[in-house]
Amino acid sequence: QVQLQESGPGLVKPSQTLSLTCTVSGGSITTGYYPWNWIRQPPGKGLEWMGVIVYDGSTRYSPSLKSRASISRDTSKSQFSLQLRSVTPEDTAVYYCARGAGGMDYWGQGTQVTVSS
Repeated sequence: QVQLQESGPGLVKPSQTLSLTCTVSGGSITTGYYPWNWIRQPPGKGLEWMGVIVYDGSTRYSPSLKSRASISRDTSKSQFSLQLRSVTPEDTAVYYCARGAGGMDYWGQGTQVTVSS
């Protein structure tokens, strides 16, 4: 059974960089050709796909976030990470990591990140 767990600070100040890590257990992030995603949900809004890292380490991002987002991975720890630069209060959301393309088959429980001074 694949499990994903997000971790990172729950409070980030405006203009700083948001950093989150997703730890994957029960499976490797480099086998099976699975894409590994970051998705967020701002309060009162729908899910927003942010970006993905695929089995060969290549990445793709939402055009609206491409200039600020970076996704990387540490295969030795079965982790992949999100960095979002220059955050504003509009980046306040529950952040999820998930596996899949289009339809996600495994999700983390989500972590609340609030951007506030």
